[in-house]
Parts: sequence; structure tokens; C-alpha cells
Amino acid sequence: MISPYIGHPSQLYGVEEHRLVGGKGDGMRLFEVNNGNGIHMTVSVDRALDIARLYFKGINIGFFSPVGYVSSGYYDEKGLGFLKSFTAGFLTTCGLANVGVPCAMDGEEFGQHGSIGNTPADHASYRIENEKIIISGRISDEVIFGRKLALERQLVFPLHENVFYIRDTIVNEGDKDEAYMLLYHINMGYPLLSEKAELSVSSDCANPRDERAAEGKDVWNIIEKPQAGFREQCYFHTFSGKQAKASIVNREMHAGISIEFDPNVLPCMTEWKMMGVRDYVMGIEPGTCYPIGREEAKKEGSLPVLKAGEEKTFEIKVSLFEA
Repeated sequence: MISPYIGHPSQLYGVEEHRLVGGKGDGMRLFEVNNGNGIHMTVSVDRALDIARLYFKGINIGFFSPVGYVSSGYYDEKGLGFLKSFTAGFLTTCGLANVGVPCAMDGEEFGQHGSIGNTPADHASYRIENEKIIISGRISDEVIFGRKLALERQLVFPLHENVFYIRDTIVNEGDKDEAYMLLYHINMGYPLLSEKAELSVSSDCANPRDERAAEGKDVWNIIEKPQAGFREQCYFHTFSGKQAKASIVNREMHAGISIEFDPNVLPCMTEWKMMGVRDYVMGIEPGTCYPIGREEAKKEGSLPVLKAGEEKTFEIKVSLFEA
């Protein structure tokens, strides 16, 4: 029942649909979400229903990269072309054919982080039911004579809580078993992210990806000021138990965020520490894999496979709170 005090529900909560005009984002379809309790979000329909912007009580949470909004029509899947359209935003989905470095296997080239995050969603829609905003759609990763994978996504926003859920199901709609990779590239940015913020992760260990990351292995959880010439550092976290959690809290901004997931379903989490000038971002990235590329994952035996007709579901809970 609509309150007698308001003329339209959007005075309190709801979803509005917009299109961008001008620049490389021209024509992009966006859902603007307001849960009526402090969460404002921009969902990019033409980029896998990923989350371009996230605000909590007026405070920006995510990182918006220098490339800005980029339509999927500009996507370059070759090599490192992904970086030219890497808006980052709060969430960029990586996969399904590749996560991490570009590689080539069985006569097919795989660009950095795969193509799913640059693919428009089919049948994208939103509805409000049972005091929840629900956005849903289907993103295809299919080729003729090749893989037939689909990602069915739901974003769920309770109206009376400052939480939301990312719920994905990967379906193998082909007639043969198919390898897949999935990583949630969740990106924190200023002003939530600063040297005043604190990172905590409930992992058993944080393994440096390479020699560069090993240089900072004793301060992997320290958020620093922007530094000219900073080179990225990545740490591979492992978890035991039934729940994994990573949080960033900035008491100066009176805001915090936590990311929770089941490590039995998403067994890997990458921490991307990039304290550069204008490239100032920290990634909290749960996934089925680390970003080592399809070729390396197959070599080490960590490349998961869906049987023909099989599906698998993943869920991440995001909580925003005052601190």
C-alpha cells in the first residue's frame, strides 16, 4: 500500500531507467537504484548488469577509472585491450572464458579478464516485490562451434536494510563439458578508500602473487596515500570454514563496507592493491579462481568444468554501514 503522504513510490525508493548521451558511453542503458535507506547505485545494463557507481548516504564507495563510461561497442578483446574500456566501477564481472592475463589455447585467443563484463544483458528488467528491488537479466558467452555458457544474474536490494545480494547462475547450455572462470572484480575508491581507512580480511593467509607483491607482504592490509609510479600488488587469500569476509572501514567518513561469500563455492579471493595517482583503488575479488589466466589454471589443475546441461549458483552479500 502506498503511503498517503506521497504521490509516487519513487519519492522513497525505486528504479529509474536512463540512457547516456555523448562520449564513449553514448546510448548506454542504466538502471538508477535507490533502496530508500541510504544505498544509491547505477547498474549498467549494457555491461553485464555490473555496478558502475555505488553511494552510501551520499559517500562514494567504488572506484571509477579514468576511462569513464565506455559502451560495449568499443570493447577490444585482444591482449590488454580490456584496459581501454575498464570503467572498473564498483563491480566488473570477469570471465567466463578467461580471468587474468591474456593467453591462447586450442587455437583460440583469450583477452584479459574475458568478455562477459563487456556484454549487454538480455531480458534485463526490474521489479519490486516482497519489499525488495530485484534486477535480473541474462548475459550470454556463446560462440558457434564452441562454448555455450550463460550467466543469469539477479541483484536483490531489501528496502529496509543497507545490504544487497549479487546472485549469479552459470549454465552450460551446450552438449559438451565446458571449462569456465568467474571473478567478481569489486573495486573500492575514494573517499571511502584513503589512508584513514582500515582493511580486514578473515583469510588464513595472503600469498603474494609475485616479487613485486612480496615487497609489501608485511603491509598487505595497510591502505596508503596515492604514490607516483606505484606498481600494483596482488595477494591471493585462502579461507577455511563456511564464511569468508572482507571489510573496509573509514571512521573519518563514518562509513564501512563488508563483502561476504561462501569459500566452498568461491574458494579464491584476490586483493588488488593499487595506490597510484588517479589509479587509486583496492580490489576485493572473490572468484572460482585467481587471475592467472586460463592456460595457467589448466596447467595447475584449478580450472573448473561444468558438464553439459549443468549449472552452478554463486552469491555475494554486500553490507554498508555507519562506522
